Amino acid sequence: MKILILCTGNSCRSQMAEGFLKSFDETIEVFSAGTQPSNEVHPLAIKAMAEINIDISTHQPKSVDEFINQSFDYVITVCAEANESCPTFTGRVSNRWHIGFDDPAEATGTDDEVMAVFRRVRDEIGEGFAGFYKSEIKKGGGCCCCG
Repeated sequence: MKILILCTGNSCRSQMAEGFLKSFDETIEVFSAGTQPSNEVHPLAIKAMAEINIDISTHQPKSVDEFINQSFDYVITVCAEANESCPTFTGRVSNRWHIGFDDPAEATGTDDEVMAVFRRVRDEIGEGFAGFYKSEIKKGGGCCCCG
């Protein structure tokens, strides 16, 4: 099983989703990429994931172009439909999915308010990808971390 998660910057949502899927099942190959990759994974995305014991601190943003010649079982976009245009993957893919989330990097306010947005989006990504994992990968079966 090989999965690619796409967003624009590959600094928050797709990185968190990659971390969740890898934590659910070490046997699947999970990658994330962006159409306009950032220079680094957002420090608050790393912090939010560390709070739930998922380490994405060694992840690096990657360009979708690195994966264009590969085949994937699933390509999943995670952009928020109303706020941005979703990237497309023109390579070989069996199943295309969209599970949209707000971009926490756009949050404004105090440090606590911004961190609250990262936590909310993290939790939404965890729920969304646990549902995807159960319905598509395990076909309704449970796993140790998501029921």
